[in-house]
Amino acid sequence: MIGRIPVVDVTPVVDSGRYPAKAVVGEPFDVTALVFREGHDELGAGVLLTGPDGVRRPPVVMSPVDGDLDRHRATVAADAEGEWSFEVESWGDPFATWRHNAEIKVPAGIDVELMLEEGARLLERAAGLAATTPAAKKVLTAAATALRDGRLPPEVRLAAGVSPEVGAALAEHPLRDLVSSVGPFPVYVDRERALYGAWYEFFPRSEGARVDEYGKVVTGTLRTAAKRLPAVKAMGFDVIYLPPIHPIGQVNRKGKNNTLTPGPHDTGSPWAIGSADGGHDAVHADLGTLKDFDAFVAKATKLGLEVALDLALQCAPDHPWVTEHPEWFTTLADGSIAYAENPPKKYQDIYPLNFDNDPRGIYAEVLRVVRHWMAHGVRIFRVDNPHTKPVQFWEWLLAEVRRTDPDVIFLSEAFTKPTMMRTLGMIGFHQSYTYFTWRNARWELEEYFRELAHDTAAVMRPNFFVNTPDILHAYLQYGGPAAFKIRAVLAATASPSWGVYAGYELYEHVAVKPGSEEYLDSEKYQIRIRDWALAEAEGRSLAPYLTKLNQVRHEQPALRLLRNITVHSADDENVIVYSKKRDDSVVIVVVNLDPHGARETTVHLDLPALGLGWDDQFEVHDEITDQTWTWGQHNYVRLDPGFEPAHVLTLRRPG
Repeated sequence: MIGRIPVVDVTPVVDSGRYPAKAVVGEPFDVTALVFREGHDELGAGVLLTGPDGVRRPPVVMSPVDGDLDRHRATVAADAEGEWSFEVESWGDPFATWRHNAEIKVPAGIDVELMLEEGARLLERAAGLAATTPAAKKVLTAAATALRDGRLPPEVRLAAGVSPEVGAALAEHPLRDLVSSVGPFPVYVDRERALYGAWYEFFPRSEGARVDEYGKVVTGTLRTAAKRLPAVKAMGFDVIYLPPIHPIGQVNRKGKNNTLTPGPHDTGSPWAIGSADGGHDAVHADLGTLKDFDAFVAKATKLGLEVALDLALQCAPDHPWVTEHPEWFTTLADGSIAYAENPPKKYQDIYPLNFDNDPRGIYAEVLRVVRHWMAHGVRIFRVDNPHTKPVQFWEWLLAEVRRTDPDVIFLSEAFTKPTMMRTLGMIGFHQSYTYFTWRNARWELEEYFRELAHDTAAVMRPNFFVNTPDILHAYLQYGGPAAFKIRAVLAATASPSWGVYAGYELYEHVAVKPGSEEYLDSEKYQIRIRDWALAEAEGRSLAPYLTKLNQVRHEQPALRLLRNITVHSADDENVIVYSKKRDDSVVIVVVNLDPHGARETTVHLDLPALGLGWDDQFEVHDEITDQTWTWGQHNYVRLDPGFEPAHVLTLRRPG
């Protein structure tokens, strides 16, 4: 039933409150609602948060939103992890109603004594509410007395009744009539890593790999891969993500560049999981043992890195599950088991699970596998193609894990329809891959930034990967080194979570064929040997640039948030301008999206969005080039991709 003072269209409310909106500890988020009433009397509204301890936090007053009829907004934040809720209260504001009328009638000489007496009675009522605060009670009582003092001119009496001191006392002890409430609406508050972090992906079998004296490639191991961790940490990354580390099937194994005719030494795809040596709970013998994995996690943890492990629910034809549980797969009319397809792509080395054949058995086994790796220090899972499994299954699995281990984070790798991506976020996935790779024009990026920050932030947190083993966009194939810088700046500053797949810092950009987004000699099917030290020594590495970006991210709290992006404008359609603000941390990003040519233009800033006045002058410091300029509302920029295609500016306030 509608309240006495109606409150409707509350946000963030997910699926009519069936699922919680997303937040992390300390993350500000807006609660909005349409609040209105009959007639012309004034009203107020506020938000009340209730924490997992069952304790209501002090109410936060909502303010009208400029230019949005009846829309009210308050910014709130939760201070602990767990299940939260919020309510929106509305009320009639008799003092604001009286003040509005009195400030019209008294100067006009209409009902003067009546209006002043009405005000005095309201302030006496408020003084009664302020009995526990002597100073406020004194102010309110004195104002009521002044309103009745016929020796003073009416304008003076009115001024005493609406003084700033009275306003402050009423803010502490407000008069509220006809209080109504809607809610509670759920919010789940995660640890900060669910929103913020820099990810680095590498294949352990490539890290430390070498060619022996006979010309044979010797695989890297978890032990040699661990030697790469200090360099990853030195670049400022927070998460090291490993593709599957399990045994790889022999049956239908893929060769180099996804061929169907592997050689005797071809390693196969790590996503073709399982062989006679074990399945999803085993470590590939070439990589080492479970003890080696534990040592890898221990070293990463000591460095301050979290380990994310791939969770790919599919099987090679020789996975133990195929023999032990053939009912978990789809059997075709000819008696064969269906392999995975995404026409025109075929994955002959992979059998997808059929969750409808034995859901109880599959659910229990997957939960066992997840808990197995959790017990070995994994608190983040990157989930491969979750959109090809039932949403109902994911809702169950993620709820089971959250029930006992709410710190465990799941990243959805679902490049699919928006409805599926958002629903996966709604039912529990903490983060999601996005369409960022395919947004390259200014208008596309601006539209997408606004969508992610404002339209879908309550259900889907983005992770901007600049590249993946599957995705090498044409922009990187043909844009040269500047393109790699441009995409890194956009990802690292527009999204609180971003990711890099190894080789990006070496500008790896050659596709298997024109029109393809697959890498030539893809690491998915073979070991790739890289000489990181030589590349850096010869100045052929983007690692110092990535390090600088991550350093700025760590130093600027504004870049830890999603919902705080503001898009500004530039005269050149190839130049994008946006900012992020959190308290005194303000970052302005200006990027030339054309990797082939210099651009000169004027950028136009929404200064109030930066916490400034329209006429203010201020200093901006470029964190990339270490230059400083004085800026205002309109500013000339020249960005040459041959030198530096972007400004990452931190604001220094006047005075």
